[in-house]
Amino acid sequence: MQNTRSSFTGKIGFVLAAAGSAVGLGNIWRFPYLANNYGGGLFLLIYVLLSVTFGFTLMIAEIAIGRKTGLSPLGAFKKLNKRFAFVGYLATIIPMLILPYYSVIGGWVMKYSVGFAIGHDKQMAIGDYFSDYISAKGAHNFIEPIGWFLLFVGLTAVIVMLGVQKGIEKVSKVMMPVLVLLIIFIAAYSIVTMDGAAQGVKYYLLPNFKGLTPTKLLMTIVAAMGQLFYSMSLAMGIMITFGSYMKKDVSIEKSTHQIEFFDTGIAFLAGLMIVPAVFVFNGGDPEKMNKGAGLMFDTLPKVFDTMPGGRWIGLIFFVMVFFAALTSSISLMETIVAVIQDKFKMGRKTACAIVLAISLALGLPSALGSSIWSQITILGKDFLGFFDFVSNSVLMPITAFATCILVAFVLKPKSVIEEVQLNGKFKQKGMFSFVIRYVAPVFIIAILVSSVLEALGVIEF
Repeated sequence: MQNTRSSFTGKIGFVLAAAGSAVGLGNIWRFPYLANNYGGGLFLLIYVLLSVTFGFTLMIAEIAIGRKTGLSPLGAFKKLNKRFAFVGYLATIIPMLILPYYSVIGGWVMKYSVGFAIGHDKQMAIGDYFSDYISAKGAHNFIEPIGWFLLFVGLTAVIVMLGVQKGIEKVSKVMMPVLVLLIIFIAAYSIVTMDGAAQGVKYYLLPNFKGLTPTKLLMTIVAAMGQLFYSMSLAMGIMITFGSYMKKDVSIEKSTHQIEFFDTGIAFLAGLMIVPAVFVFNGGDPEKMNKGAGLMFDTLPKVFDTMPGGRWIGLIFFVMVFFAALTSSISLMETIVAVIQDKFKMGRKTACAIVLAISLALGLPSALGSSIWSQITILGKDFLGFFDFVSNSVLMPITAFATCILVAFVLKPKSVIEEVQLNGKFKQKGMFSFVIRYVAPVFIIAILVSSVLEALGVIEF
């Protein structure tokens, strides 16, 4: 069975879909924490500089590989160089590992969205509600997290099944603008209505050089590199897949800049929304800010409970987070579906059904890993933590490093430059060539080492 290659209708569709992939939970629950802990404005400045150099280079390379080959990652790397076919397999395994546990977290977001909508916000702000919920303690049972997980991954599958234009592109065109409006509204509302929020804004925006040492500066740079790497959906096969759907008359360089703008802008607004509010809630002590699930599902419901109209602000917040999570899960599933379609020449619906079955099988351990299967650990981690460690801390940096070596020293940068220049002059080709050869490989090794050490508890970001 032969399949006609899907494509986005144009530049806007591609940019919003790719931005939707990049804008996910990492922008909302990790970026504010890191900005808070690493000097506020100093971290923001370093992050922006890395975004327009390091992040730009890696994204350009992946999108160009996708459009040049017209294939998903498994076929793209093999077509470029058979010795690097293994990179395509890695880039396929990564979203296959991430999608199931990401959908479990997406289910938690749906649970909280509905909870705030029906007036359970007070309950969610009391004590250890979240930890009791995922561990099935008290009035909670282990069935509910499974139900929300199934609903989230099922919704993702339905959208992907509709196709690139009718599903992914249409959803992205609606959700991304709405997401931006919601996050701006929440940030403005919290700053205006919370006494003392101005101090939190000042802490977040102004560089804090107090106690800054060479070691601390290096840690800040590494933390910003790691956040940027994961935030922009690099080394997951996603940008290669989306690049393969990109029309030849769309500028890769301009599109990449716009995706960066969306991703960095949402991360910045997330910090502006969260840091001042938590700053006030913690009595001006920045050291008390959590990250990850603890920030999202434990601290923030308590913060909303102290705000005027907190129930509705919390509802808007979790709906916004739901949009961010869903657009990212769609891109993860689409990457795997594209690989199966390219490899086995099967229809989209059949490929979606296969990916959904795989996601259900791999997601159930993560959904139950804090409750009835809490005694089962791998390398001292529950299932969700283990899948996150393997995919984010190990496989993604290895995949990115191999991609850099392929582009920089095997194919040479001109192979990417030629693809980018199909739409005119590549204004930053000099920077691209330098960064892909001499900067990106070193940075990626630093990310790999720091990520593994953090996951093993040796260091903490």
